Amino acid sequence: MSIFEDLQKHRNLLYVKMRDRLETITSINRRLVSFQANKHVPLYRWFKYKEGFSSALVQYFLENYHKTPGRLLDPFAGMGTTLFAGQELGWQSVGIELLPVGAYAISSREAAKHIRANDLKNAFDPIWSQMEKTVPESVFQHLSITKDAFTVETEEQLNRYTNACNRIADENLKTILKFVAFSVLEEISFTRKDGQYLRWDYRSQRQLSGKPFDKGYIPSFEEAVKNKMQIILDDLSSKGDLPLFGQLDKRERGKKDCSLQLHEGSCLEILPKLENQSFDFIMTSPPYCNRYDYTRTYALELAYLNCNNDDIKILRQSLLSCTVENKEKFHDLEKFYLSVNKASWFKKVNKVYDSCPAMSEVNEVLDELNRKNLLNNTNIPRMVKNYFLEMCFVISEMSRVLKSQGYCVMVNDNVRYGGEEIPVDLILSSFAEGFEFDVQKIFVLPQGKGNSSQQMGCYGRSEIRKCVYLWQKK
Repeated sequence: MSIFEDLQKHRNLLYVKMRDRLETITSINRRLVSFQANKHVPLYRWFKYKEGFSSALVQYFLENYHKTPGRLLDPFAGMGTTLFAGQELGWQSVGIELLPVGAYAISSREAAKHIRANDLKNAFDPIWSQMEKTVPESVFQHLSITKDAFTVETEEQLNRYTNACNRIADENLKTILKFVAFSVLEEISFTRKDGQYLRWDYRSQRQLSGKPFDKGYIPSFEEAVKNKMQIILDDLSSKGDLPLFGQLDKRERGKKDCSLQLHEGSCLEILPKLENQSFDFIMTSPPYCNRYDYTRTYALELAYLNCNNDDIKILRQSLLSCTVENKEKFHDLEKFYLSVNKASWFKKVNKVYDSCPAMSEVNEVLDELNRKNLLNNTNIPRMVKNYFLEMCFVISEMSRVLKSQGYCVMVNDNVRYGGEEIPVDLILSSFAEGFEFDVQKIFVLPQGKGNSSQQMGCYGRSEIRKCVYLWQKK
């Protein structure tokens, strides 16, 4: 029960306005909107990225709402599930991704299109004898939060393997061979990804507090890499000469432009530079407003990609505001829009944001919770305010680049802070209506997301909506 019943009016009114669009859908479950459904799917199982949705979900919406392939955009491309699933169905796929982990995974899969399984195996097998003969010229450059993540033996093997890979002449083979090590970093370490942070096994050398955590069996570097390589070889072998064009037969491949293009950087800066009405379909899942810090969760992978501590600080601030450490981007956005001669668009976005009573109500409630010391971090109100403002800019640009009658599909979760549910689905859909979108459906998963144990202790057990939004450009 909210302690601010008198400050629920506008959220309730927005719910009444949108409730005919809310539809529980049984054909979509939590597995489809998460990595779970990709775990055993060839090509998508190479690297575990729990924040992404499944290729089956992409296929579901493309085949049901736009059977004719065209140009497909994902502004938060992640590991490229939308891009590769679209490519398999004959779409020209364009993605935007800021996190180097995602960009690296996408470029590695692209490299796989140009190699054969036998060539990869022939390059991989001799590495183990070469490793013993080489002294590593470069070593794993740890971040402060990854120090002591491996045993001495594991880290030495990792360094020797990486240096042996660097001697491979063929760039595509080298990319895949190094990606294999990248994809097992968590598996061979004392860490496990756990929400916002890395959880450390009791066997590590780090000074740990709290209840000891036992990760269980940790494989050797050689075991983990050979197992991963076998998975990749199996996938490449099963797909023939052109492994990444799964559902198209050879005749169709020759007729369709199934290109894939990735823009590396922030969609807040790249989207405004894309052409008007240049895409037929958008499918994406932005970071949720849940304090999840990708730079900490994927710290091992970022270190492998030679990101240093300063790089991480810059990256964390560049990401969409979904952690309490994010600073306000308002003035940077204003300068950027002025620099690209879109000052009037900047004003329009802010007007849509300010004109949403439910958004203003959320900001007011969170500020009041802060004053009453009922939030576990005083920066939560700032984070929420900036998250929605930045998403308002993203939605405005998605509408601009989408063709008339084109669809935008977005996966997102509602959140709760201090016992107050924030209807992310309704507020973002309200923004969408301000930018020529018709909110056709907000598909609600049959099973929602429970609140945290901390929230449960204070406010009781309750579910919040997990949704997939379907918007159509008017």
